[in-house]
Amino acid sequence: MEAADLKEALDSSKTIIITANCSITYSGRAESFLAEGDRIIIIKSDKTLLVHQPGGSAPINYMKEGTAYKAIAEGGKIILSCSNGKEYMAIYFNRIHSFTAQELADGQKLQITGSEKDMSVMIYNNPKLIEDGFRPLSMEEHTRFGFIDVFGYDRNNVLVVVECKRYAADMGAVEQLKRYVDKVRQAKGLSLVRGIIAAPKITPSAAEMLRQNGYEHRNISPPKYMERFDEKQKRLEV
Repeated sequence: MEAADLKEALDSSKTIIITANCSITYSGRAESFLAEGDRIIIIKSDKTLLVHQPGGSAPINYMKEGTAYKAIAEGGKIILSCSNGKEYMAIYFNRIHSFTAQELADGQKLQITGSEKDMSVMIYNNPKLIEDGFRPLSMEEHTRFGFIDVFGYDRNNVLVVVECKRYAADMGAVEQLKRYVDKVRQAKGLSLVRGIIAAPKITPSAAEMLRQNGYEHRNISPPKYMERFDEKQKRLEV
């Protein structure tokens, strides 16, 4: 890699990946010096810069998008000068192991499944997961005291509040359910409102607190894939 190669790639807004032995100075959020070592340097098309060490997921140094770059050759080595507002970084390359520059395009957004909202949708569309005769009226119901995941009636026309948790339900989840049930009972002037926690697991202390309050637990796991629901299961799987 020559300084001219790096400059051409930067000017054309290509995504650049360099593996190299280098040292780095930084001034901005703090002052830092990273002594000579092997690094992975990524410069994205929006001019974000990430410096990774061989291990770990977080960058050891970074510069935000919109950073300005200047590549110069000095004493037979390449120096990459980076500036963004009051932040400055200089990368001193000792040895270049590899250099690639590509025009990359990706307009997709990450699709996440398995959230508590997905659980609400799954239960709303498959009310037998709660019990036979359950009739959901709404999901993600916004009230003045919070969001109720699933709201409905049982076969005896008793109002039911369902609180979804994608992991193990703890005492905090039971306390949250109790607040919703108490508020709904007061707001509607009802003597009986059922409370149910839908979660794959529940801690022993939460189970005891649930029992003491007359609430119930349904062993339901969040959907993990965008697949057709199988009524024989209490989760969505391949």
